[in-house]
Amino acid sequence: MSKQLKLTILLVEDDKSVAAVVAYNLQKGGYTVHVLHDGEGAVEWAKSFKPDLILLDWVLPGKSGMEICAELRAFHLTANTPIIMLSAKDQDFDKVAGLEEGADDYIVKPFSPVELMSRVKAILRRIRPAFAQNILSFYDIEMNLSSYSVTRGERNVKLAPIEFKILQIMLEQPEVVLGRSVLIEKIWGADIKVDPRTVDVHITRLRKALLNASADDIDVIKTVRLAGYKLQLPKKGALLLNQVRASDD
Repeated sequence: MSKQLKLTILLVEDDKSVAAVVAYNLQKGGYTVHVLHDGEGAVEWAKSFKPDLILLDWVLPGKSGMEICAELRAFHLTANTPIIMLSAKDQDFDKVAGLEEGADDYIVKPFSPVELMSRVKAILRRIRPAFAQNILSFYDIEMNLSSYSVTRGERNVKLAPIEFKILQIMLEQPEVVLGRSVLIEKIWGADIKVDPRTVDVHITRLRKALLNASADDIDVIKTVRLAGYKLQLPKKGALLLNQVRASDD
């Protein structure tokens, strides 16, 4: 099994021929792609599914890319989502305007698939360093993506593939609430129907496996009612962590 999760990219592009080419190349590169052809539903989709990156056309029917970018930056759950603006506007002041509105990069049309893929990878590495790392960690949990292994303290944690993927997603975004729909999208994909309760079952198994390997019985998975799950240290864990850091100093 590949160590890499399929990252989700939201592509908002009104030119269907351009969208088809871009989506094809992204899917070929191993990404899950959701395509919208107007700006109306883009913000709500992004808020609900929290894509790993957004490719956003400047000129769109209903709502412009600039307006969408501003709204996403103003919403706490998407404030740090990487956004690459796509535009035929090639003047320097246009690029500056896009970047000042909150875009992380700006690609002028027409662009080559090679350039697009290179920019996407660069943005993800820069803004989400976890994607370029082989070791992910939180508190006393460590995941090695090269050996496909998890340890808690000095104990090995045996996880089934789905639980491993859920933990990987959580380790990449600690303290961020992940809804069931987000986890389903990232693990199974948008085209497969999965009962949200299936996520609860896998979370229960993951929580049990982590607790069984814990030396201090600290549950790092917090259930957020009506919202989802996140990695979070309870007060006891935070206190222990501060004590360890103080002794190291």
